[in-house]
Amino acid sequence: MFIAMLDDLKKMDSVDTSNLRTGIVAGSLCPKPLAERIIDELSLSGITNCYGQTETGPVSFQSFTDTPLENKVTSVGQVHPNVEAKVIDRDGNIVPRGVQGELCVRGYLVMSRYWNDAEKTEETIDEEKWCHSGDLAIIDESGYCKITGRTKDMIIRGGENIYPIEIEEFFIKNEAINDIQIIGVDDAKMGQEVCAWITLNRGHSISIDELRDYALGQIAHYKIPKYVRFVESFPSTVTGKIKKVVMREETNQMIKDEHKDI
Repeated sequence: MFIAMLDDLKKMDSVDTSNLRTGIVAGSLCPKPLAERIIDELSLSGITNCYGQTETGPVSFQSFTDTPLENKVTSVGQVHPNVEAKVIDRDGNIVPRGVQGELCVRGYLVMSRYWNDAEKTEETIDEEKWCHSGDLAIIDESGYCKITGRTKDMIIRGGENIYPIEIEEFFIKNEAINDIQIIGVDDAKMGQEVCAWITLNRGHSISIDELRDYALGQIAHYKIPKYVRFVESFPSTVTGKIKKVVMREETNQMIKDEHKDI
């Protein structure tokens, strides 16, 4: 929604946003460059970030209107009152501050169960009532939480772990790109390859070769997308959440049908 608002500003001759004060960014990871644009171009100096799940009430972390700018644009704030949070490794052990792992929360806001689905409930909520989010996160020494991706969205290419948000944050800085979503697609040799779905800013264009040249030497070579799709929009839910599962399925099918790069 904020991207659409920023795009609308470009179409209008004169818009006064000085009376805007605050808003909430949620529902999807917000790259730092985009957060800075929202603050600068929409005058939303008091904007806050929040994070949660339908299963957790839905918000468990949030920043304040007066949270320092750097924390505001790089994190989803601190845990809500009366809520516990931890970050764990693959074996369920709590990791030190500053180390990435799966984010779990516990407290009054966690649902009791999925309706008529005991198996799914057991997968999500453990015996100690911790709700396992499936999201990767880092909590720093001050309690600020940065969501670094979803465990299901992590791309494993030839043994290298690749997190989409890092690539998205890099490419969103390009003036031609309105929005970008990075996914992993099947590859017989490498296991997975990086694919980018991109919407362009009005009046801008960029070729696939130009896109790769832009990234060359700036990010690791294995993080540069092998596949690129320029689209008008991304498949999403009614609430605006991007359906990366659908994007992966569509792209994998296109690769199979065409037997070539897209």
